[in-house]
Amino acid sequence: MTTSGQRMHLGILLMLQAVMALELALLLWQGMWGSAVWLLAIMLVTGAPALFGHRLPVRIPAEYELLTILFVFGALFLGEFRSYYERFWWWDIALHASSGLLLGILGFLLVYVLNENKRVDLNMRPGFVALFAFVFAVTVGTFWEIFEFTVDQVFGTTMQKPMLGDTSGLTDTMWDLVVDALGACVISTFGWWHMKHRQHSFLDAWIDRFIERNPALFRD
Repeated sequence: MTTSGQRMHLGILLMLQAVMALELALLLWQGMWGSAVWLLAIMLVTGAPALFGHRLPVRIPAEYELLTILFVFGALFLGEFRSYYERFWWWDIALHASSGLLLGILGFLLVYVLNENKRVDLNMRPGFVALFAFVFAVTVGTFWEIFEFTVDQVFGTTMQKPMLGDTSGLTDTMWDLVVDALGACVISTFGWWHMKHRQHSFLDAWIDRFIERNPALFRD
């Protein structure tokens, strides 16, 4: 990533942290300690890549890292704290579609590491790589729905948003899975077409940066 790109990345992250810090100060002033602790946890999650990312054994592309931070901000801060899930009917759908895309891209990066690592004897066809990315994204999305269900049952929260005429949250869960699958299908199809026809795209740039930041993964 260029110096200007790094500055933009840091600037966006600081802006998001500043917005949440203002909300945190308001919660503390109102004495809403439980919400304040929850918001502090969100701030730590979104700030963790910048603080501890260099210590991880695998470095992901900065663009993907930024998109993930924006997703967490939109899902947890805007969605939960600012009630965007209730204010905008399409907010949950948009986030789940985005998660399908992001997880599909992550699936492609994981398979690419295995496919290009000379220490692993694999030579996977584009169709299998696309299938893996799709299944990976849908599987993670399914585990997230299980997590939401578990938290709601144990703590009495409403992470599963009951829809009109459905108090159990089942309809919301199924629509979330459907949208996750559609998002994963879109990026998997695009990735398959990209690999099949060797067309240049943003995936090439991200893969090149991934190799540059993780040279040890691609040594003999």
